[in-house]
Amino acid sequence: MTDGSRLEAFSDGVIAIIITIMVLELKVPQGADPAALRPLLPAFLSYVLSFVFLGIYWNNHHHLLHATRRINGGIMWANLHLLFWLSLVPFVTRWLGENHGGSWPTALYGAVLLMAAITYTVLQSCIVASQGRNSLLAAALGSDWKGKLSLGSYTLAIVLTFVNRWFSDALYVFVAVLWLIPDRRIERLAQANEKIHNG
Repeated sequence: MTDGSRLEAFSDGVIAIIITIMVLELKVPQGADPAALRPLLPAFLSYVLSFVFLGIYWNNHHHLLHATRRINGGIMWANLHLLFWLSLVPFVTRWLGENHGGSWPTALYGAVLLMAAITYTVLQSCIVASQGRNSLLAAALGSDWKGKLSLGSYTLAIVLTFVNRWFSDALYVFVAVLWLIPDRRIERLAQANEKIHNG
């Protein structure tokens, strides 16, 4: 098993545990009719949004590591930093779901998403630095306009939480939709690297 595959396996395991914790925190309805589900709807919607975000990170992280030729200590620590912020997703998801009208839960949810996005950007930078600014991965990432737009959207959402939290919710959903389709350039590069590695 290569260093890259070990790092990916470890990260996959952490993300799987995070998702498991989130679903275990969903409460059982206090009743046997559909009306009993209504009070749980905010928590369920928060879970769905967080699940989508984690799925996006898992997908893009997979392609990023498969496009990486070598792993060093800096990349490993940057990856751990990303996993730290992702590990806080169940906490902020539950707080948001149980207090959906509150500004602070909405703002903290956005802050965790913002920090996860920043640390993912740092991870990308560490990998590009290890492979060279003229590498195929650097070219595939390009200007990373989606990453920059995401950072700006999260920051704006946190500020708008204290004006109108519905704007914040809309921005969180906007970023999730923006990333639902992974970057095909990195995907193609990862597939090419796999073919070279497998001979």
